[in-house]
Amino acid sequence: MYRSLFPRDLFAELDRLQRDMSGVFDYSPAIRGLGRGGYPGLNVGSTPTGIEVFAFAPGVEPASVEVHLDRGVLTIAGERKAATPAASDEKTTLHLNERFAGRFRRVVSMPDDIDPATVQAEFRDGVLRVSAQRKAAAQPRRIDVQ
Repeated sequence: MYRSLFPRDLFAELDRLQRDMSGVFDYSPAIRGLGRGGYPGLNVGSTPTGIEVFAFAPGVEPASVEVHLDRGVLTIAGERKAATPAASDEKTTLHLNERFAGRFRRVVSMPDDIDPATVQAEFRDGVLRVSAQRKAAAQPRRIDVQ
């Protein structure tokens, strides 16, 4: 799809405006409700023994990421630095900037049967993996009939 890097093309600007507006009102259904997107992108999954949350945050320093679990609410917060040309140079003009930069915060409600003492977070290659185990009493088990 053609997209002008310079705002002199009126039709390209109208096309961009239409795409931006349709994105605001586009609610795509997801398994747990309406997906709204955001940064970082999340994958959340569960198994009979635990919960896994993956946050995809390329370009983020691991030291700038904070993970908190408070009363069943997992919060992932941090900051991604801007990677744009230096603003102090008068001859530099930024024509297109689609990369998110700044502070971010994502919140995920965790099930009641998660054991807070087992929550672990690991950041590698731009992917944050948070895993939590279910309490032993809540895990499924086979009971032998006698």
